Amino acid sequence: MAGAAGPGAGPGAAGGDGDDSLYPIAVLIDELRNEDVQPPLESLATVEETVVRDKAVESLRQISQEHTPVALEAHFVPLVKRLASGDWFTSRTSACGLFSVCYPRASNAVKAEIRQHFRSLCSDDTPMVRRAAASKLGEFAKVLELDSVKTEIVPLFTNLASDEQDSVRLLAVEACVSIAQLLSQDDLEALVMPTLRQAAEDKSWRVRYMVADKFSEVKCIGISGIENLKGICPADFLLDTTINLSILGLELVSDTNQHVKSALASVIMGLSTILGKENTIEHLLPLFLAQLKDECPEVRLNIISNLDCVNEVIGIRQLSQSLLPAIVELAEDAKWRVRLAIIEYMPLLAGQLGVEFFDEKLNSLCMAWLVDHVYAIREAATNNLMKLVQKFGTEWAQNTIVPRVLVMANDPNYLHRMTTLFCINALSEACGKEITTKQMLPIVLKMAGDQVANVRFNVAKSLQKIGPILDTNALQGEVKPVLQKLGQDEDMDVKYFAQEAISVVAQRLRKLDFPVKDSEEPSIPGVDKNLFLRPRVPGENTGKGPHVNTRDTLAQLETAELMHFPQSRE
Repeated sequence: MAGAAGPGAGPGAAGGDGDDSLYPIAVLIDELRNEDVQPPLESLATVEETVVRDKAVESLRQISQEHTPVALEAHFVPLVKRLASGDWFTSRTSACGLFSVCYPRASNAVKAEIRQHFRSLCSDDTPMVRRAAASKLGEFAKVLELDSVKTEIVPLFTNLASDEQDSVRLLAVEACVSIAQLLSQDDLEALVMPTLRQAAEDKSWRVRYMVADKFSEVKCIGISGIENLKGICPADFLLDTTINLSILGLELVSDTNQHVKSALASVIMGLSTILGKENTIEHLLPLFLAQLKDECPEVRLNIISNLDCVNEVIGIRQLSQSLLPAIVELAEDAKWRVRLAIIEYMPLLAGQLGVEFFDEKLNSLCMAWLVDHVYAIREAATNNLMKLVQKFGTEWAQNTIVPRVLVMANDPNYLHRMTTLFCINALSEACGKEITTKQMLPIVLKMAGDQVANVRFNVAKSLQKIGPILDTNALQGEVKPVLQKLGQDEDMDVKYFAQEAISVVAQRLRKLDFPVKDSEEPSIPGVDKNLFLRPRVPGENTGKGPHVNTRDTLAQLETAELMHFPQSRE
């Protein structure tokens, strides 16, 4: 390809040995001996390797700043023209990156020539050249006179945004942000918005993605100086601009590609601070609601994670009347995966709204998830409580969460009683020693006498879990006697987990220098320590005779939505 760059193509040029492959190297060495460094850089700017070409252009851009205006027109501008009119596309793509650095200091006649060369490259037959020109369109527009921007750059933008190659169209959309900052509000509305709306409906999702990604940056289209425009522009002008943005957003919200919708969701909330309360309520809230109900989890997450922007503008009361009903609706959705997604966002949402509002509007919802008929929801709700305690603190947990969790220990449904134990496991570390010892431990010890074996062996597992948090007196005086009793249970599984817990408690006491007899760490012959259990129906097995239990699998969790676990009555 060296020959394609220009000088190394001649046959027999390598010398007497006829090795043409060495000729380009010989030329480069000869050029490097020259005091003028531009010729070798010009050659390097035409090679096939993109990395080398880009580095050569970067060096040329730096060198251009060292030229006087006279030297620039005498030496640098001719170099740019040669690259722009080169036979190979590689030289023409390199030229696209050099126009903006030589244009500002050139004479008017030379400026006209430079603009003409750039126009030619924007309509080049080779897509790679048009792509390079589109990528530099915004940069070039910034150094042009305003009249040239309107008469030459905007038509180029329109043509490139309609190019047959989507890679060219998406770069043109990216350049729209730079162009928009240079034009007046009227010119933006007349010259840019039609093309931008067309791009929002482009057949390529990559182009639509770029529109969505640049959505907030294109806020300059009618709203960048909205505070200053009040009193200067008519009210209907601002309204029309806002409506145009809403139409554009609505097209992207209903896009078929999740990347486009996700990109829009990540930026659209920020527009509320610019549009103000009334326009946000009227034009943006419908878009927020639509995206909050989107099937793509990333779209919903991007909306929920930026609720604080909207809260600052419209206030918590308006927010509760508009968006929160949609959140509650999703939280109670018939599809358990939808409910699961909302649970995962709840700690983030709680941080956005604050503890008072959360307790008023969403606390009861979080507690209701604990008794959901799908195990995966109950498990996620338990982890959610732990994250909420970490966010709002132990005092809030002691007054708000812990009492409601402990009440479930008396629930007729044994699954709900087990959820109490799961919550204690999760909350104990976050709540600390005092709350665990005084409020949670007595409930766990009481549940050791539950009629259902599943509850009893989960008591043993809970005592093993919270053991490291408890002090020596609680372990020795309260926990150990209960575990020893469970170790004599008629159910084999209860015995196994009780002995496991006794072993852990004994190790804990040793670390605390408390004497422990070896007889207090018995093992159960014939019990497989790799045995893991699923929640069993009461009476399914009481330990009389051999049995095999398996833990909840993902398939069982999904089936649980259709087939509820049987309920046990104490």
